[in-house]
Amino acid sequence: MAQLPHCIAARTAFAGFGTAFSLDRRARLRYGSLVKNAVKVLALVGLTLVQGRALSGQTAGERLVVFGDLVYFYPPGHAQNCLMTNRFKPGEPVGFRMTAINPTTGTRDRLTQLTVHVQYAGKTIDVPMRDRQTEKQPERDFWVAKWVVPTDAQTGVVRFTVTAKDSQGRVGEFKPFEVQNSLLTIVR
Repeated sequence: MAQLPHCIAARTAFAGFGTAFSLDRRARLRYGSLVKNAVKVLALVGLTLVQGRALSGQTAGERLVVFGDLVYFYPPGHAQNCLMTNRFKPGEPVGFRMTAINPTTGTRDRLTQLTVHVQYAGKTIDVPMRDRQTEKQPERDFWVAKWVVPTDAQTGVVRFTVTAKDSQGRVGEFKPFEVQNSLLTIVR
């Protein structure tokens, strides 16, 4: 078999065409970069498809893109404060961190109003969010809200959505993926 240049041999080995596994770090980094870029492109395509559905007569470019995460919202200095999780025990503070982006400008409007709608015990509890960004912490360009799991809460999934409305009247909504293991869940 003819000797291939080292970089080509490394690529073919990763693609399954070589006879030996290459440990060439540069090839692995290039492969990893390729995979990361492919994931970014797929995410962008998915976002574009999701934006295609209009809300309340809006065209796709007018909808706010709303996304975020769930964390523990213990007081500052607590070891678990702001750790991401989706499983909470009764009495624990659920932290919602969200942002709403104008797809036309790619920026957020700090005057946008976001509300978390928690569906618990047959009722919808509306929890207004507040802008977390300050002059001392300008990197925190998101909104936050806290909901404490009731001490008598039953175990199971708690559904929620987040709605947003900016100063120009554009709206957006966040709904978690319907994957049971990743939904907000009360445990004991």
